[in-house]
Amino acid sequence: MLRHDAGLNTQSVELPFIMKRSVFYSKHPVSLIAIGVAGICTFASMNLQAKDRQVGRYSSLATTPTEAQTELLATTMTLRFPSRIQTVGEAARYLLQRSGYRLARVESIGPDTVALFALPLPAVHRSLGPMMLRDALEMLAGSAFHLVQDPVHRLVTFERCKTQQVAVQDSRTSIEMEVAQDDD
Repeated sequence: MLRHDAGLNTQSVELPFIMKRSVFYSKHPVSLIAIGVAGICTFASMNLQAKDRQVGRYSSLATTPTEAQTELLATTMTLRFPSRIQTVGEAARYLLQRSGYRLARVESIGPDTVALFALPLPAVHRSLGPMMLRDALEMLAGSAFHLVQDPVHRLVTFERCKTQQVAVQDSRTSIEMEVAQDDD
């Protein structure tokens, strides 16, 4: 019942309630379940990012490159050096073999780095990993050197840390002073 108030006169008008039948009205609950499942599947497929590809019913794969593919020195590796690898330089070359990078030429590196490459490979470094290639190279060089990377030419070399040079020079001076004092 609908009431209509206009000024002082109050009228009551009954409007017939007409229920229209829906265009989609099914007596079978199976069809309703099928439509509900289809709606859920549509909603779930919208959750897939544009860079994802569905490879199975419930799984998807990212179609973007991995970090190791974009940053070559971020490759995770585990290895044991063969017995023919005897120096730090040979070990660094061996690590870089399949990475796409190579060591810089001897002519372009400093004498400290040349001396580093000539050092014997410590026994503890014969087996590495799992670790990133960058970390393995830095570990071979030790804390006195830092890794220098040229991504344009895909070259790798090491430079001696400036703070280490100062610390080594200071310690040599103090050792020389102690020796001089001991002679007195």
